[in-house]
Amino acid sequence: MKISIASDHAGFDQKQQLAAYLREQGHEVFDRGPENDDRVDYPDYAELVAHDVVDGVAERGVLVCGTGIGMAIAANKVDGIRAANIVSPAFAALCREHNDANVITLSGRFVDLSANKEILKTFLSTDFGGGRHAGRVEKIMALESK
Repeated sequence: MKISIASDHAGFDQKQQLAAYLREQGHEVFDRGPENDDRVDYPDYAELVAHDVVDGVAERGVLVCGTGIGMAIAANKVDGIRAANIVSPAFAALCREHNDANVITLSGRFVDLSANKEILKTFLSTDFGGGRHAGRVEKIMALESK
């Protein structure tokens, strides 16, 4: 799978390790930065990953900041993105099954690396459930045109 990943300074260390983990799993990874842990503004990186996903460069996006919350808010401003801030594998499965989330945001400060690896593994291996959820996702996406 093609995956775009980025972080801010607070998520930099985990972003580096998660990108390596994804490559070890055989994924093609586009690292959109930053290149070090100098202070940066997370919306800039959320936008890069979100556009990779909506433009078809990547199938899924991964964003890491201190909590994951700011990244989710920023990414969701890009039409076509369904980003979810996830803190457990169960939530990762549900955001895919029920919401067809295409971007996951993770906490680099409050969730340890091993837990984030499990969350990411679940996010990438879970399919959208369709069915009754498809109509709900269509309604979510229609909000962008209102």
